[in-house]
Amino acid sequence: MKPTVLHIKNMVCPHCQKVVRKELESQGLHPLSVQLGTVTLQESTEELDQQAIRNALAAHGFELLDEKKAVMVEKIKNIIVELIHHRSATPGNFSELIAGRLGLDYAYVSHLFSSAEGVTIEKYTILQRIERVKELLIYDELSLNQIADQLGYSNVAHLSNQFKKITGLTPSNYKKLKENNRRSLDEI
Repeated sequence: MKPTVLHIKNMVCPHCQKVVRKELESQGLHPLSVQLGTVTLQESTEELDQQAIRNALAAHGFELLDEKKAVMVEKIKNIIVELIHHRSATPGNFSELIAGRLGLDYAYVSHLFSSAEGVTIEKYTILQRIERVKELLIYDELSLNQIADQLGYSNVAHLSNQFKKITGLTPSNYKKLKENNRRSLDEI
């Protein structure tokens, strides 16, 4: 019996992984591994009720992906989310990392992503970085210099300019708002 790999859209955090694992187990399935965007099941494809899985996941805002392009786009998103939100320091060159992880030419990956999402990988990465900046500002544990360093900005001015361009506020003004107007990662 050959294990089955499922590709799932909107898995953006460890909590998502737990929810997906629990939902699949409640379906009587046996997940061997649950990672951002990917689940490996002990069961073979023939043993699965795809529609039941699709419905169970949809109840929690997840989507089972079938099309190869959609799977690739989700892999790209998951790489970016992992690099920005789940690492202590963000690496510099995203294009090289993404292409290297996928084993594909970056120009192809970039075109595929842009045509499917209507936004470039660069813009998507900037939006993710800004959401991470918001999160770190709300936690109020790091200085703006430390946040800029952690997220791979060349300096605080670059971070501040990009933040203001996207949000309309300076990081200082955002911090003073005292309201959490962050977007969930799957909404970006």
